[in-house]
Amino acid sequence: MLKVRTPIEVRYQETDQMGVVYHANYLVWFEIGRTKYIEELGLSYAEMEKHHVVSPVLDARLTYKKPVRYGEEAFVETWLKEYDGIRTVYGYDIIDAQGEIAVSGYTKHTVVKKDSFRPISLRRSFPDWHKAYLKQIEGEK
Repeated sequence: MLKVRTPIEVRYQETDQMGVVYHANYLVWFEIGRTKYIEELGLSYAEMEKHHVVSPVLDARLTYKKPVRYGEEAFVETWLKEYDGIRTVYGYDIIDAQGEIAVSGYTKHTVVKKDSFRPISLRRSFPDWHKAYLKQIEGEK
């Protein structure tokens, strides 16, 4: 299973009065990781959108283990956790400079037509995505 590690610059604007990253910003970091993961598979979300298709978040979960502070190094590690042809679940770990997990979580997505928000099958509409995701789920590289 492919895991993609993306460096994150912890910016001052992302912190709260305690000097730690504000909790909602981890979702932004998840999105950065997800985009890099998709690109690493040789796919392009921007190309998908040209077909008037988007992939909204159905569910998100974050578990906070330790704070990340301004000026520290951080990485988001992203992988494909689940895929069934309609829904996709991406897993994430936010890793600090010491290699420890600071935050872990997942986001669940579906693929829909942009104008109607009607779900479509990734399997039928984007067979290259389907094939790449199946390879990840089945453990092939």
